[in-house]
Amino acid sequence: MKSMGFLKRLLGGGSDAATDEPAPPPATPADVEADEKAHELDLARSEQDRLSDLQQRQLKYADYAWQPPAQGGTRRADDEDAAKEDA
Repeated sequence: MKSMGFLKRLLGGGSDAATDEPAPPPATPADVEADEKAHELDLARSEQDRLSDLQQRQLKYADYAWQPPAQGGTRRADDEDAAKEDA
C-alpha cells in the first residue's frame, strides 16, 4: 500500500499513520503559477545557452524573412479533366 500513501501525499490527502510528519498544505494556484513561470524561465535560459548567436538571430528574425512570390496560379493542368469526370 505504499503507492496509496504516495498518491495521498501527492494529492494533498491525510498523512499516513506510519509517518509522524504533518502533511504539507496543498499548493495554491498562485504557487503553481509561480512554479510554472520559474520552470519556463529556466527552459528559456537553457535554450539560449544551447543555441549559437547566429541561430538565435535566425529564430528572432524568421518572421521577417523574404519569401519569393508564388509562381503560377491556383489552376492546375488536370482541373478540366476532373471537372469533366464529375459531370
